[in-house]
Amino acid sequence: MARTSAETTRIKPDVAKLLTLRVLRRAQISPNFARVTLGGGDIAEFVFLGFDQWFRFFIPVSEGGLERLPNKLDMIAYAKYLAIAKAVRPVLRNYTVRDFRAEGPDGPELDVDFVIHGSAADGTAGPAASWAQECRPGDAVALLDEGRMFNPPADTSRVLLVADETGLPAVAGILASLPKDAVGTAIVELPSEEDAQDLIAPAGVEVRWIVRTDAHDVPGRAAFAAAEAHGVPEDPFYGWVVGEQSLASGTRRLWVRGGASKDHVMFCGYWKAGRSR
Repeated sequence: MARTSAETTRIKPDVAKLLTLRVLRRAQISPNFARVTLGGGDIAEFVFLGFDQWFRFFIPVSEGGLERLPNKLDMIAYAKYLAIAKAVRPVLRNYTVRDFRAEGPDGPELDVDFVIHGSAADGTAGPAASWAQECRPGDAVALLDEGRMFNPPADTSRVLLVADETGLPAVAGILASLPKDAVGTAIVELPSEEDAQDLIAPAGVEVRWIVRTDAHDVPGRAAFAAAEAHGVPEDPFYGWVVGEQSLASGTRRLWVRGGASKDHVMFCGYWKAGRSR
């Protein structure tokens, strides 16, 4: 993650330890999203927090690669992780819990949604997207819970959520976790209309899908334009924005200049245009 205010607001898990899970199944749920369902292994130790709960996700690139991972990820442990030879070092990315079911057909299940850019077959996809297209039931992965970033002050009366497609899983988690009487707006930018999902949300929270009209445009620009047009609510609100770095920092600036308190805004750049994901 790039620039963010998450560290000042994050609700950390009571216990964070490396968990090894297995792929149960995968599905292409829309043109640009794949869903991988994980379970087995240490899944019974996973504590679901809801909202935008996220985790460090380790994808093995060689047999036995997960066995050398640290049980936490402070600066010293991260240095040891980087010291692992690249040929065997698991790929590390950050992902959000899309859904969690305490009672699946064969035990607890955790869904992770991946935005698919490019193709694993021709080598144009990044390592995580390639894995999501090629993984098979039984494949092992590891995750390290990092808690959640959504943490509104008690004096807020509404929510305003903004994200590009990389933030859709987190938006879905937040909407499903909000109290039934919550009010506000969620603005989500997508590559295509077919990527819109059926979301569980309070009746008082409007979900606006913003579809990019130019396939070559930088993700996040359309969401920022929609946030700008929406304006800054007069009532005390909690603003939450994630996605491409310019979307996150630009929307945060928009809200603060419009009168929002900095402690009422959570922003996080999940990625930066021009850099490999």
